[in-house]
Amino acid sequence: MRPASLSPALEHAIAYVLDNPGKQLRARLTQASYLLLSDTHDVERVHSAATAIEWLHCYSLIHDDLPAMDNDDLRRGQATLHKAFDEATAILVGDGLQASAFELIASDDHLSHKMRTEVMTVIAQAVGFMGMVGGQALDMEAENKPSTITTLRAIHAGKTGALFRAAVGAGAVCAGATHEDRQQLDQFARAIGLAFQIMDDVLDATGSSEELGKTAGKDNAAAKTTYVSCLGLDEARAEVRRLHTEALDYLAPYGERAGALVDLANQMVDRRT
Repeated sequence: MRPASLSPALEHAIAYVLDNPGKQLRARLTQASYLLLSDTHDVERVHSAATAIEWLHCYSLIHDDLPAMDNDDLRRGQATLHKAFDEATAILVGDGLQASAFELIASDDHLSHKMRTEVMTVIAQAVGFMGMVGGQALDMEAENKPSTITTLRAIHAGKTGALFRAAVGAGAVCAGATHEDRQQLDQFARAIGLAFQIMDDVLDATGSSEELGKTAGKDNAAAKTTYVSCLGLDEARAEVRRLHTEALDYLAPYGERAGALVDLANQMVDRRT
C-alpha cells in the first residue's frame, strides 16, 4: 500500500522507499498487540494503524539521513533517498508520508471515532517534540560532547523508544484494551525499545555496512556517545539481556497468548542487522 501523489516523480520516490520495507518491526508490534488483546481478531481494524506507524518510521529515516541531520548515504542496503533522488525530493516524501499516516487513520471506518482520535493522539505524541523529534534534537546536541547514561536514555526514549511504545499502544487502543492492559504493554514496549537501541549501538560498533544495510561505525565517526562507548561491549550486551528479560516479564501474565509479542521481542535483540 502506497499513498498517491500529484507528482509522478514523487510517486517514483515513494515507491523507492516503501518497496524496500525492512523488517517492519513496529507494524508487526501493532498487529501482535492488537491480536493479544482483541476479542474479535478482526485484523482490518488494526491495518491502518500498523501501516501508518510504518509510514511514520520511514519518514523518520528519510529525514534522519539528510545532510542536515545524520548525513548518511546508505539505508536498508540501498542509497538513501536524497542520494538516489535529491534532497528536496527526500524532504517532500518525508513530509508527505507523515501527513498521509494521519489521513489513513482518520479515514478508517473500521475504527470508531473515539478510537481514531486515541490512536492519532498516541502516535502524534510519539513523533512530536516530546518524542521522536525531541529525541533527534537531543541526539544532535550531544554530538562531540561527553554524555551520561541518563542522557543517553533520554535521547533514545524519544528518538527510538517513543515510536515503539506508540506501535504497541496503537494496537492496544484498536483492541479496546483496558487501562491496565495498556499500561502493562507500555512497560513491555519501553523495555524492549531500549534493548533494541542498545543492540543497535552494539551492531554499529561490531558489524559491517554490508551486514547492516547502513553505514557501520557512523556513531563513532560522528563522535556520538553510545551505550558501547559508555559501558563497553560486554556491559552493553548484558544490559540488552537484562532489558529483554524485563520486557518478557511484563508479558508473562498473558501466557501463551503473548507468543507473537515474545517472538518479536526475541527477534529485536537476537539480530545482526
